[in-house]
Amino acid sequence: MSPAFPRSIADGLPARTPEPPALSRLRELLLEQGGLVASLVRIVDASSEGDGAASDRDARGGEDSTRPAALAAAGPRADGHRDEYELLVEAIYEGYLLHYGRPRVVLAREADVGVLAGDRLYAIGLERLVALGDADAVAELADTIMLSALAQGSGEAELAEEIWHAGARAVGWGPTAEHARAKALVLEGSDEALEAMRTSAQAHLRAR
Repeated sequence: MSPAFPRSIADGLPARTPEPPALSRLRELLLEQGGLVASLVRIVDASSEGDGAASDRDARGGEDSTRPAALAAAGPRADGHRDEYELLVEAIYEGYLLHYGRPRVVLAREADVGVLAGDRLYAIGLERLVALGDADAVAELADTIMLSALAQGSGEAELAEEIWHAGARAVGWGPTAEHARAKALVLEGSDEALEAMRTSAQAHLRAR
């Protein structure tokens, strides 16, 4: 008879956490669109569900509520379109992870294919943002893509993640002079960039 608790617990392993709904929606969107990216989508079944969520936590170094997509969708600028903001930021962040991290939804075994798929994910997310008419958010996420790539190219993965958190906060709550300064410090290669981005990413918490 099957145990009345998850198999992972029965095996003495931690229970797996289901992936965030936005990632499930992203998977469905990519499968519907077809093409190269659809052929690379990782299908989740009962035995593998939760792996995507686990790699997502590893990639961002935090809990579900601090995912860039969840952070962006929680802000007042996303009112009325929270699900769409979360989905499109997930798409763009998945593109970033295909370039530099551990993607959750798309599995590309060859680096050059991963780059192509990542570029397509960037485009999918930005196209949906343009459709919402949010030019400010388009600019912020374009900056986030560029600055995180710059940080990764310099071997500063922690800075790249803070850039994503700060960029997501700017999408959800709006740009600030503090964030503009942090972006300038990244471009300058300043040692102060990491702390400045970290401070910018937490600006909405201080405003409560």
